Formats: sequence, structure tokens, C-alpha cells
Amino acid sequence: MKWQTIFGVWFMSLLVLSHCSKEPGEGEIVQQTLDNGLKVVLMRDTSVPIVAVDVWYKVGSRDEEPGKSGFAHLFEHMMFQGSENVGKAEHMKWISDVGGWMNGSTNKDRTNYFEVVPANQLRLALWLEADRMRSLNVTRENFENQRATVKEERRLRVDNRPYGPVFAELIDSLAYENWAYKHSIIGSMSDLDRATLEDVRKFHQLYYKPNNAVLAIVGDIKVREALEIVEEYFAGIPAGEAPPPVDLTEPPQTREKRMKWEDKFAPMPAYVCAYHIPPKGDPDHYTVEIIEKILFDGESSRVYRRLVEQEQSALHIFGGVDSRQGPSLFLFFAQVKPGHTIQEVEQTFEEEIARLQQEPIDVRELQKVKNQFKADFLTKLERVYYKADLLCMYSMYFDDPTLFYRELDRYMEITPQDVQAAAQKYFQKTNRSVIEVYPAKRP
Repeated sequence: MKWQTIFGVWFMSLLVLSHCSKEPGEGEIVQQTLDNGLKVVLMRDTSVPIVAVDVWYKVGSRDEEPGKSGFAHLFEHMMFQGSENVGKAEHMKWISDVGGWMNGSTNKDRTNYFEVVPANQLRLALWLEADRMRSLNVTRENFENQRATVKEERRLRVDNRPYGPVFAELIDSLAYENWAYKHSIIGSMSDLDRATLEDVRKFHQLYYKPNNAVLAIVGDIKVREALEIVEEYFAGIPAGEAPPPVDLTEPPQTREKRMKWEDKFAPMPAYVCAYHIPPKGDPDHYTVEIIEKILFDGESSRVYRRLVEQEQSALHIFGGVDSRQGPSLFLFFAQVKPGHTIQEVEQTFEEEIARLQQEPIDVRELQKVKNQFKADFLTKLERVYYKADLLCMYSMYFDDPTLFYRELDRYMEITPQDVQAAAQKYFQKTNRSVIEVYPAKRP
């Protein structure tokens, strides 16, 4: 039985509303592209009287030039500084005043902005997003203010945080050769200092255009009415030039990369490693996501049982897939318990990797992991925001929002042989980068 039937949805198709004579039903995915290039994806979900509006711009840190790191994240901050009809910080206030919530985020591949509001406030959320897409207030005062804010954020989250530099920049810098994924999202202090107002304006002009965006609307809506509002607010925003393509190719890694890092804030040593894996959407990527749950998900997972419960050589562990549109990473982190060493932790982790490579996973264990994966996935789908985010992602990365109803089946079809083959192919020492983290010696 396909998982769609869990929702009582027996047939789903991608609809173009102009070709449909009736109002789309519950759970049907509707896609329209405006004349200015804005992709719009909608889904009616009346389970709760709320609606999520999510806008993805196809710009992340991968689009930055050398010497101009941190621009995508800086611009995320700039988008809350007001536009032609909305004052500074008013966007947040207006959403909060109607009982909604909102946020934005930046990663390597995209920047997004979203609102979740009562269903009768859909027009407000769409108007706010359209106003800042069309007329963001990029002034020197706003730029200088937000540059200072981002620098302070870097100090708090990276420079002065235990293990912060390792995850924010060092592991990518070590693992990747291509600049696109090699540098950090938050950017370096020196690049932020060199940024100019003209740089920021050019960045906005190039990437923050409707033809470089996807808009998803999910919730208690009338689809035709929602599309009319979208047309009213967004159709008049002019398209921009197509942004330049980004080369994401990564040369095969043929030797282990390794470094030691002294961390003045780390309370104890830590072991970090990263393996190269294929991009999101690749069949092996799905398999490696299942391996993540086998090794790390919960107290019954293999690595947790070994390192934390049995050998008690690690205080804290986590790991899993860092999914990207291009070449991705499989990460592992362990905080070493006093009286034990990084080498002990590494040896145990390698033994668990070897076990995956040499012994096909038991069918019952694999089924348990699949059940966990399905439960986690369906639990997230209870939130309209998560549905909207998935529709944006499937539309932007694969130009196919119907993956929303098909992707879970790909995980459910994975076999023990698939798990063993992926472990053998990707979890090789020559394909990994390792950082040994040691507390800095105090004078």
C-alpha cells in the first residue's frame, strides 16, 4: 500500500488550475507560473484553520564570489529592514499582531522566508512578501546596522561557542575543494568588513526577483482565491536577468584528509568526520539517510549503544546527512568522555561502519528503522509549514512538487543489499575528512 492512503488520498496529480474546471480538492497540488517567472505551488489542507506562506529564493552561500562570503545570510537579515509600504521591524509585528509566527533561514543552496497565520490573514502574508520582493529598503543605515548584527551573530554562534568553528566552517573547508560549498554560510569577518552598499544592492538586484523564486501556500484556503491574490500582488513585479549558473562539481577524494584543532571553548576533546555522498535526489542519498537512522537515531541505534551505553567512551554523539542540491556530506560527531581518547571513539565508529559493510542488516532491524523514518516524516507533515517547505524544495531542486507524494516510497523500497552496497561505496577512509578537536591549553 502506498503511503498516500494513510491520508485517505487515493489519487494525486499535479494540476494547472487554468485547465481544471472545478476547485481543487483536499491535498491536491496545484502549480502555476506567472508571466514574470514566479513559480507558485498550492495545497488545500483544512485540518486546521491556518495557512503557511513560504518563499524560497534560489540563492545561498554557494552563489557567493570569493572575497564576498556571507552575503546570502546578510541579505536574509536585510529582508526584515522594511520596504516601500512596511517600516523597519513592522513585518514581524504585523504577523505577530494577528497571532502568526514567521522566520527566515539561509543554507548553502537557498534562502527562505515564511509566515504561518490564521487562514483569514492570507492576504496580509502575501502582501508583506510581495512588498519586500518588489521594493526592499536597501539603505546605508540598514546595511551598516545588519552587518554589525551578523558580525555579532558570528561571535556568538561561531567564534565564541564550543566546537562552533568546526561545524560552521572547518569541516566544509577541509572536505570540499570547490569554493561553492567550501566556505561558510555566515561568512568571514574580513569579507563582512569589506562589503559595500553597492555590493549588497547588486546582490538584491540579481537574486531577489520573481523568476528566481518559488512561492508555496498550504492550508485552509480556496485555491482559486489564493491564486487571484498572488496575481494581484506579485504579477506586476518585473523579472530580472537569470542568475549565473553555479558549478557544484567536486573532484573525487582519493585520500583521507585530517587536521587537529585547538578549541579554547571546548570542555573536552571531540571527534568529527565527514564522508562525501551524492546529492539529494540520488538513489544512494536515500539509502544513506536510512543508514543515518541505523547508526544514530535514538538510544537503540548502533553507535549510541556502543559508544554511550556499552563502552561509555562518549558523552554525546550525533550524526547524519547534510543534504545539499550538490555533493553532500555524511557527518559524525562524538564528545569524548574523560578517561577515554579520540582514538578509542574512532576505532569503535570504524567497527560499526565495517559491520554495515560486511554484514547485511537484518530485515527486522531495517523495518524498524523504516518505521521510525515514516513516523518522523508523517509527524512533520502535521504542520502546514513543513508541507509548504517541502513543496518549495521539490519545485526548486527537481521542478517536480509531486515528489511530495512519492518520495517516501523510495525510502521504503530500500533493501539490506542497498544498505550494504552504499556503506561499502561511500564509507571508505579515502573518502573522509577528520577533525580531532582538543581543548586549548590555558596559560
